[in-house]
Amino acid sequence: MIFLDASVLLAAEDLDDPEHLASLALLRSGDLATLDLALYETTNVAITRWNDPDAATRLAQRVWMIARFGTLVRVDRDLGADIARLATDHALSTYDAGYVAAARKLGIQLASCDQRDLVGTGFAHLPSTVANR
Repeated sequence: MIFLDASVLLAAEDLDDPEHLASLALLRSGDLATLDLALYETTNVAITRWNDPDAATRLAQRVWMIARFGTLVRVDRDLGADIARLATDHALSTYDAGYVAAARKLGIQLASCDQRDLVGTGFAHLPSTVANR
């Protein structure tokens, strides 16, 4: 099982993203998980930045497919505490800390396109790295 953050879902939709093909491969690979936050983050980008309601619909459908066939993690009290601790200890945004905490909760690898905050700091791996394993 691989945990996806919103950036991987967005890269799979964005033909110009350098991680596009690898992100698509991960989505097709099967056993996936994500955080419920991914729905908000991806549809927000599609609507406000891309001005593409059709992309927002496709992205939401991808999140619901992960929920149906994989694992959709929802925040609870313990996860919330882990998120706050990670954000504080590692100077992460609470959004990024949410993905890290949820992946750790499940004991699985986090895939992200966020090279600065997650990949570069060792919290996640690029889709192209994960897809080649």
